[in-house]
Amino acid sequence: MRVEELIVYGKSHAHSDLVKILLAELLDLNPLELLNHLNDLVLDEKVEIFKKEMEALKSGKPIQYVLGNVNFYGNKFIVNENVLIPRFETEELVENTIRYINEIFGGKARVLDIGCGSGVIGLTIKHKLRNCDVDLVDISKEAIEVARKNAEILGIDANIYESDLFSNVEDKYDVIISNPPYIREDEEIEEIVKNNEPSLALYGGKDGLDYYRRILTDIDKYLKPKSLVAFEIGYLQKDDIINIVNSNLENTIIEAKKDLSDKDRMIFILKNE
Repeated sequence: MRVEELIVYGKSHAHSDLVKILLAELLDLNPLELLNHLNDLVLDEKVEIFKKEMEALKSGKPIQYVLGNVNFYGNKFIVNENVLIPRFETEELVENTIRYINEIFGGKARVLDIGCGSGVIGLTIKHKLRNCDVDLVDISKEAIEVARKNAEILGIDANIYESDLFSNVEDKYDVIISNPPYIREDEEIEEIVKNNEPSLALYGGKDGLDYYRRILTDIDKYLKPKSLVAFEIGYLQKDDIINIVNSNLENTIIEAKKDLSDKDRMIFILKNE
């Protein structure tokens, strides 16, 4: 089949933008270049792959899982059904944390990424700040496997291991960062998210705050005297999480930041003793 025929076939299964993204990836082209290759013949094996991808999209599978990767902060990361699909808000969390590490620690810090999933947070920090030592932990063996693959692809030396929050953590850190599960049990979310992404990485208990409570109850034992805690949060959770912080940590400066949609999505806690 020719490229043009595959585009027509794809449009009967999914939105044209998604069709072009998948076909361009398969043919190692930029989607904008497809128009210059409409008459090119595509190998039969690639045609079959493309048709299977279209069926997956039609069944409601997110394009990131169909592709098997996602761009995060300028790097391509492997993702699959065992890890959360990274969002733009998480890029903002990383951007702000990198800025804080440069300002507070001179670009050199010991960092712990809790609930690392695919590793996008911790590995991006290490990729941008090579003088940092970064550990990544997750309760999911499958997620740890994905994170290790991503570290290998990016050529990053990071300590990645299984741990239920702090259960296997022994060191103290300058920076602890986390994007924990924070969706309420009864919260309505998009069907494509609910039906595909791991519930372990989505739901944070009845009020969505269980993991913040668990992390903050124990966190002081793993922080250096001068340290930073960085959280991604649900946009209605700021006040509740600040209350949890104040119940567990003393001598802190707490800063909530809004995302590009003007919603409260990040909390930074500076501890200085």
